[in-house]
Amino acid sequence: MTEKQYLIDAITVDESWRLFKILAEFVDGFETLSDIFPCVSIFGSSQVRPGDEAYEKAVLIARKLAQNGFNIMTGGGPGIMEAANKGAKEGGAKSIGANIVLPLEQQCNPYADIRLEFKYFFVRKVMLIKYAQAYISMPGGFGTLDEVFEALTLIQTKRIKPFPVILVGSEYWNSLWDWIRSNLLARKLISSEDMDLVTILDDPDEVVRAVRRVVIV
Repeated sequence: MTEKQYLIDAITVDESWRLFKILAEFVDGFETLSDIFPCVSIFGSSQVRPGDEAYEKAVLIARKLAQNGFNIMTGGGPGIMEAANKGAKEGGAKSIGANIVLPLEQQCNPYADIRLEFKYFFVRKVMLIKYAQAYISMPGGFGTLDEVFEALTLIQTKRIKPFPVILVGSEYWNSLWDWIRSNLLARKLISSEDMDLVTILDDPDEVVRAVRRVVIV
């Protein structure tokens, strides 16, 4: 066997094992979350800390949703994820953390009662979307934007049933949505109906009402 063929065979075996690992993550997620209903997924920056306005607002929103019968799922890490899991626990709902294993060794926050560990981002995103009846996003970075636009794309293309996508923090989100309106919509890259897929709010009570109007507990 040549060195080239040996390397090809080794890569093939490695890829085959990776498929089993991916499948195992899907199975674990499906089995753990199968009875989680209703559920709201909450996203946002991992960098904010207790005392930050966005952190405290996320705690309040999650607590109010929990008190209204909604379970809360997050990415399981620190920042907004921790805040939302904390609010869920304070409100008496199931607090789910879908943690991602990263090189910086992100640990699942202590407020998640139901914990999942994922190596693959795309498997984790499937869980966060599949079991959510609404999406709420606080301000965040690339990961947060990825999660928001992934959900919007799936709704836009009718790959999933539409659900509320609520962006909290008009000061943060309005400039992005103005850019989308003046570039994507103006150039007919999206439709006016696509603009209606998102609701931008500031008040926690309005967020809860927006979810309750669509999701029956």
